[in-house]
Amino acid sequence: MEWLSAENLVAVGTALLGIVASGVMVWYERRVPRRKRIGYRVQMDNPIGDDVRSGRANVRLGLFDEAPVMADATLVLLRIENDGSQGIDHDDYTGPELHGLTAVFTDRVIRGVSVTQPSHADHLMDHFTPARGFGCEGNTLRIPRVPLNRGDHFKLLVLLSGGDVGREIRLTGGLRDGEVHPNRSATPDDQPPVFSLPARLLTGLLTLSVLALAGIIVARDDVRPPLGCERGELTVTGSTAFAPVLETLAKEYEKDCEGAAITVQARGSEAGVAELAALGATSKRRFPPVIAFTDGPMGDSRRLTGEKVALSAFTLVVNPAVGLERNSLTTRQVRDLYAGRYQRWDQLDPGLAPDPVVLVSRDAYSGTRQIFQNRVLGGWELAPTTSLDCAPPGDPATGARVTRCELGSTQAVLKKVAEQRGAIGYSELTLAGAHRDVRPVALDGKRASTAIGSTYPYRSVEYAYTYGPAPAGSLAAAFLAHLDRSTSRRVIQDHGHLPCPPDDRGWCAPAPS
Repeated sequence: MEWLSAENLVAVGTALLGIVASGVMVWYERRVPRRKRIGYRVQMDNPIGDDVRSGRANVRLGLFDEAPVMADATLVLLRIENDGSQGIDHDDYTGPELHGLTAVFTDRVIRGVSVTQPSHADHLMDHFTPARGFGCEGNTLRIPRVPLNRGDHFKLLVLLSGGDVGREIRLTGGLRDGEVHPNRSATPDDQPPVFSLPARLLTGLLTLSVLALAGIIVARDDVRPPLGCERGELTVTGSTAFAPVLETLAKEYEKDCEGAAITVQARGSEAGVAELAALGATSKRRFPPVIAFTDGPMGDSRRLTGEKVALSAFTLVVNPAVGLERNSLTTRQVRDLYAGRYQRWDQLDPGLAPDPVVLVSRDAYSGTRQIFQNRVLGGWELAPTTSLDCAPPGDPATGARVTRCELGSTQAVLKKVAEQRGAIGYSELTLAGAHRDVRPVALDGKRASTAIGSTYPYRSVEYAYTYGPAPAGSLAAAFLAHLDRSTSRRVIQDHGHLPCPPDDRGWCAPAPS
């Protein structure tokens, strides 16, 4: 019978074991409620004064010959830890005293206390003050109400006199819905086991069952590709700013879907749309296997179908040598710079460097440039191109016009701004943030951000264009669907963009102006 296959038997056995395990866990949770617990253990109790025994002979160290009260001096290292299943807050200590716990050292007198090796020093050390009840008297040590997250601990190194090692050490105190209890003796770095022996055995059985089932499935030769995978070739072109996202998603799709080959060719938003439109008009196919991604919508794309993918933020960047205070400009200053009204930075502000202004721009096919013109400049860049290599003229006296150059990609703009003194340009925000040698520029005191509600003007929506609707069953349609999966949306977020909501009623709904 087909259902008696090896993988089915292992699967049924694993399912039954999982059901039993779940029932046991439910029973355990009901019978053994989650409790707050503070455990303590003595990790060291050693003599350090006179008459210290070494083997069979008495050895006099003479450490306290001049301090008779320190005869029979001993050192105790006491570890106090939250070994329960919940965190412990200041108000969880229930004693009427100011302090939370009390340690009693039988037949000995406390001479000094030091707090050592807290698990989170900044979190715990501030609580050990007399104002919070920390102190000692005779053989009694008062310990403050220290908040302890699950697994947190601190240690107390206590100097004592007047008694032998090994005498009883007792920690008392009250906890709401909890207890204070002694733990087994352990070395200073030892940790108590997290799981009991039955839990470890049950986990081991479940792990072996799952591994056996996985081995059977992997060994089969009839594994089908995941739902939504399509074979073929696809070219993804357009935005250089969005290219890192597309390269990552293309590799993931090819890894998951055997037989799919996706080529990413970032040539600029307008160039990508122009290529798509030309292929659609001349191709013998009804639908060319091309998707063009653009920074913002393309106004002349009547034959194309666009989908909103993500909200992207862009930023101005400047060479650090310019010396902008807090790396901020006003929108008016930016417009004056790109209108060619300043040849040197110290003309804009006497406190800036006397370096020539170098405007490093994208080419005319760039969506990043078009958004910059529309959202920041409010019109076309007015300063004409004057340099092929972005270098200002050697003789400043000849610089009647501001130096301006055009480059073909966002990465090229960032590289040139980092190299050229006096350079200013613009870039996608995440790419700019990853470049150490440029400084993002705030506009009117506002930093670039993809955060909802941000008023930094230089941002827009990324679009994916196809020549008409992508046919069902095509690699283009499958890749567009892949963009909307949760894993792909996380990739988009990890690259600093904000995925558009599927219902298109969120932050991507208003079209950029």
